[in-house]
Amino acid sequence: MTLKNKQVSVLFMLLVALFTLCLTAANLFATKQITVGPANFTGALLVFPISYIINDVVAEVYGFRRARLLIWLAFGMNFFFVLMGALVDIIPGADWWQQTPAGQGFHAIFGLAPRIVVASFLAFLVGSFINAAVISKMKVRDRGRRFPLRAIVSTLAGEACDSIIFFPIALLGIVPLAQMPLFVLWQVTLKTLYEILILPVTVRVVHAVKRVEKTDVFDVNIKYRLFK
Repeated sequence: MTLKNKQVSVLFMLLVALFTLCLTAANLFATKQITVGPANFTGALLVFPISYIINDVVAEVYGFRRARLLIWLAFGMNFFFVLMGALVDIIPGADWWQQTPAGQGFHAIFGLAPRIVVASFLAFLVGSFINAAVISKMKVRDRGRRFPLRAIVSTLAGEACDSIIFFPIALLGIVPLAQMPLFVLWQVTLKTLYEILILPVTVRVVHAVKRVEKTDVFDVNIKYRLFK
């Protein structure tokens, strides 16, 4: 597959599917707050960093343009999921079900406040595009060498932007203002450590995808736009 080829492979679509699954699951898991020692984080920490790893793989192998396609496809499908979840939540449930733990739990998960939805989508778009752009630019600068370094740097940049946008918008008034910077710092630190720990697997996946797809795109003289 070359840069000019407008077709996408089955492997690319599998990465899109996994990326979308991670994003959707992260939005659901984010409703649970977890405290382990001094660290505070949400259940999304278990799955959300995987989406950044997939973003790294796609940007590294296929280039920024395909990473942009990945991000917008996942955004559209996740928006549809959240929209349908909100619609089902608005429809009145059976009286006997509404008062049960199942009914209350359904509302707690799918009856997301508008500001949480806005925070989630805005943070995802900014963080994901920054992650892909950093990978792309560093690859050209390094002439394809030092992928582990750009994987870590891109994740740090993307996750930092994601957390700085999401948590103040979504949790202001819920998390005490004095604790917000520490909360954001823990999110970025833990997600970056996640990337570092799984980096050997990421490197192997990148090599395997390049070998199977027979492509290794360098984004020379492209414009890093959100839209084509």
